[in-house]
Amino acid sequence: MPVLHNQILFEHPLNERTRTLLRISHLFEQFEFQLAGSSQWQSRAALQALLDISSILARADIKKDMLKQLEQQQKSLTSISSNPKVDQVRLHQVLDDIANMIDRLYSSGRQLGGALRKNDFLKSISQRGPIPGGSYEFDLPQFHYWLNLPHTERVMQLDDWRHEISTVQETTELLLGLLRSSSVFQQQTALKGLYQQNLDAKREVRLIQVKVDAASLLYAEISGSKHRFTIRFLESNQGEHPGQSEQDVPFQLKTCAI
Repeated sequence: MPVLHNQILFEHPLNERTRTLLRISHLFEQFEFQLAGSSQWQSRAALQALLDISSILARADIKKDMLKQLEQQQKSLTSISSNPKVDQVRLHQVLDDIANMIDRLYSSGRQLGGALRKNDFLKSISQRGPIPGGSYEFDLPQFHYWLNLPHTERVMQLDDWRHEISTVQETTELLLGLLRSSSVFQQQTALKGLYQQNLDAKREVRLIQVKVDAASLLYAEISGSKHRFTIRFLESNQGEHPGQSEQDVPFQLKTCAI
């Protein structure tokens, strides 16, 4: 939920595939941020992000889903290649990127991230993760040793582990980038804090984006399906049940589809 020039951006997926992509992207962002830090706590956080990604990738259908989405995008973009209004240079670059990702996914192992899940050191950390405080040094002395290595060595090792799933990172960002750029923001108003919209069955909307002024002191609660979505703007009252705004709320809306 980034803040953009005094506006807060809220995103909400309308299907499970997009939800998974957003979660993977979120974890890679955490990894990249923590990787740059030199403290042991940041190395812990970076490693945990990788373990969380590896856990998501253990699902057998992730690779299949990614390939299907890439091929759908490839088909959709190819269908507009004869349109003279389309930037042909940019279009062919994107199609080349998609073809490259498809080839890399097909040539990867049977299960994405399998090498990370087979690593005994990482497996020992992952198994202790669900236990509160389970990664303390008396439980995981090898992990404690690793955390006390020089920062440069820890970064090199983390980067090597990340390299095992770099195709996943690049595919995720490519798919989300194409989805997010599939539409433009439109100015809308939520009457008394409520906005609802029916969706065209011919256009598969997969992601809702909402931008609202940070100064409004409101947040967007989004729910929906492929047929309809609802946005409620709520007042954030810490310690109390949030209430829906009684004022009309101007905001910007984008419905992202293939």
